[in-house]
Amino acid sequence: MLTPTEKIWCNGSFINWDDAKIHVLSHVVSYGSSVFEGIRCYDTPAGPMVFRLRDHMRRLMDSAKIYRMDKIDFNIDQMCEAVVELIRVNKLEACYVRPILLRGYKELGVLGINNPNDLYLACWEWGKYLGEEAMANGVDVCISSWNRIAPNTLPALAKAGANYMNSQLIRMEAHFNGFAEGIALDTNGYISEGSGENIFVVRDGKIATPPLGNSALPGITRATIILLAKRMGLEIVESMIPRESLYIADEVFFTGTAAEVSPIRSVDRITIGCGSRGPITERLQKEFFSVIAGTTPDTEGWLTPVRK
Repeated sequence: MLTPTEKIWCNGSFINWDDAKIHVLSHVVSYGSSVFEGIRCYDTPAGPMVFRLRDHMRRLMDSAKIYRMDKIDFNIDQMCEAVVELIRVNKLEACYVRPILLRGYKELGVLGINNPNDLYLACWEWGKYLGEEAMANGVDVCISSWNRIAPNTLPALAKAGANYMNSQLIRMEAHFNGFAEGIALDTNGYISEGSGENIFVVRDGKIATPPLGNSALPGITRATIILLAKRMGLEIVESMIPRESLYIADEVFFTGTAAEVSPIRSVDRITIGCGSRGPITERLQKEFFSVIAGTTPDTEGWLTPVRK
């Protein structure tokens, strides 16, 4: 259950949580015409900090441009400031932020370009996506029978609501078969990503992750882990990964704003490595959490303070 906060930001104004409603005949309801983001604000010794806020907002605008929804009255700087103000107004120290841009109510037809593009920003408290225990012990996952969307069907670079119908099928199949998450292959049979996470594979100390061409979302946490791994002197590459590489990997882990850095202990009931979090995953976890906790210098400018 979501824990309601006091205010949601809508098209430049704050409204009450319970007043954030759309018409049932809004374009987005029939056709899934929305793009969105997931952002975390962390409680640090220096106060609440939003992680990679500008990067998330840039990706939101990229997604909007791909779907020709970029005619809005706010630029990236204004949207970033709105997120910060939203967290202040709701008096939160740590939270999850959901910006969502959707085609609203006017006409009902597939085209939709004459409908208003409505921008909402909401935030609430949200813990570990795959559970606290998963961060140390890992989760059991399966390869889904559902492929990830093909590049010439829906654009995987866009974080769009419609894409997540595919994600729901992957996640539901995993759930009903007793797994914490599913991993999708692309239409050529190579590893793509989880239902809402990017994936990394470790073998003999080397780290690999699928390239974006395998219908993987350009994850903000994915990009963070790639940079941190290089900074730590670890060998990391983007390469196509066949399914069987997961079974013989030393370590496998997910990344994402919600999942953060979550180890995988088995795939298709085949134990990965030691059957728990591996040493490289643990090192990357510690480095990632030290950055977002503010205990490691923020040399990349990733943290946006909430308090003035």
